[in-house]
Amino acid sequence: MFRPLRLLAFALVLLTAPAWAAIDPAQVLQLGDEDTDVRIEAIRKLTASQEPRAADILYALQNESLGLIEDGKRAVIVASGRMADAVTGADMGPAPPNFDALIINNRLRGEIDAALAALQLASPDVATRLAAARSLQGSENDELLPIVQQALDKETDPDVKVVLELSAASLALKNANPELRARAAAALGKSNDPQVRQVLSTIVARGSDGTYAEADERVRTAAQLSLAEINRRLFTTEIGLSAFTGLSLGSILLLAALGLAITYGLMGIINMAHGEFLMIGAYTTYLTQGVFRHYFPGAFDWYVVAALPAAFLVTALIGMALERGVLRWLYGRPLETLLTTWGVSLLLIQACRSLFGAQNVEVENPAWLSGGIAISGGYVIPFNRIAIIIFALIVLAAVWLMINRTRIGLFVRGVTQNRAMASCTGVPTHRVDMLTFGLGSGVAGLGGVALSQIGNVGPDLGQAYIVDSFMVVVLGGVGQLAGTVIAAFGLGSIAKFLEPLSGAVLAKIMVLVFIILFIQKRPQGLFALKGRSAEA
Repeated sequence: MFRPLRLLAFALVLLTAPAWAAIDPAQVLQLGDEDTDVRIEAIRKLTASQEPRAADILYALQNESLGLIEDGKRAVIVASGRMADAVTGADMGPAPPNFDALIINNRLRGEIDAALAALQLASPDVATRLAAARSLQGSENDELLPIVQQALDKETDPDVKVVLELSAASLALKNANPELRARAAAALGKSNDPQVRQVLSTIVARGSDGTYAEADERVRTAAQLSLAEINRRLFTTEIGLSAFTGLSLGSILLLAALGLAITYGLMGIINMAHGEFLMIGAYTTYLTQGVFRHYFPGAFDWYVVAALPAAFLVTALIGMALERGVLRWLYGRPLETLLTTWGVSLLLIQACRSLFGAQNVEVENPAWLSGGIAISGGYVIPFNRIAIIIFALIVLAAVWLMINRTRIGLFVRGVTQNRAMASCTGVPTHRVDMLTFGLGSGVAGLGGVALSQIGNVGPDLGQAYIVDSFMVVVLGGVGQLAGTVIAAFGLGSIAKFLEPLSGAVLAKIMVLVFIILFIQKRPQGLFALKGRSAEA
């Protein structure tokens, strides 16, 4: 792998590598020079020496504990109130109270970071070597190439070796030799690193004045071929990632719209406060997190599990209270229910602002939901997104079983299809209304728990999902769980595939236009509601 580049880099080592020797005290003194270029040159010479003391000196310079004494003729390091000779490490007694450390700027900090990374390539710890190799990919100091090549020749770990090869190629791109740069650009075609793709894109791009950043045409051609190879190889990965992102968004839309599909399909109530049940579920998760952090710190990672029943019960009780206290008097008057529930949503938002403040609150991910799965191209699939998809499917299965396999579910389906006939057969329709509205609200609360794991929680959380939830319900078919599932995952996937092409705002407009055109052709949605009431 990268054989042409390695051969050329080895030749560069023979031609340009310095004679690595003990640290020259004069080089250390140059770290205090007024000229930044002189100080950078001194840092590079210290790095090339690969002496153990070089790392100590550079760490001291980085932490601003390196200084000059005796009129600038001796470099010392101060730590824990003691002073030591920078070159030899010999103790020199207590540090003087008026010690002046050398000050560094951002340019020097970047140079020191790269130098320390190069020195860490000899570390016995694999993780340290891997992190150092990765950090060198962004270095501008091509003089580190001999050191990287030497480390590459000694490296035995395959993962570190691959990164070192990419680091060597990245450093070679900064070299003055165009032949070396061209070979490096060609070798980088085997990389999946996003940073490498960005570097290659910069090489082939024209500046505002119409000129290229890379003057040599051979280098640009090699970079163009490597870039095309990387893009071709990562195309499948990006398609799969877009599909996953669409499923993730679809699962969130499903959790947000599932309860609305139940209540809207059963009672025909346009519940504009449904988004606020998502918000209440999220704030319940926040409170549960606080209880676990204060009273059960050892079990903190499981607060999300406890938040699920808590959020369901809180939102279900509030939903049933809303149905019994307000909505039961407004059945058959959709415009009045819309205005009433909109007013209720404003009251709930203001209540949360009064209780928790107008600013967002942070809900911390437990350890088992943090991080993700690294895939090709440097992309990561977050664990919390995977968990939300699985959780949405579990909630969907539970609701389906309740609707289709329980007595209360039979009552719900009967009232949905023909309320008058169900009432005549003894079904307590008012109780069914209350319980079903509570179920829909509780499912929204579960959606709030999921939303709390992917973003901050605030009073306006539900407002971002209420319109999308109604679009999912209308597109899928009123009261149809299968239609809600297809519509949620379909709209989520379409939106995520359109966003890279048109932007987030235009993608949402295009989805809305699609729904409007679809409803014009099929007003009942994907799945039509069956029953005498629906057909009347």
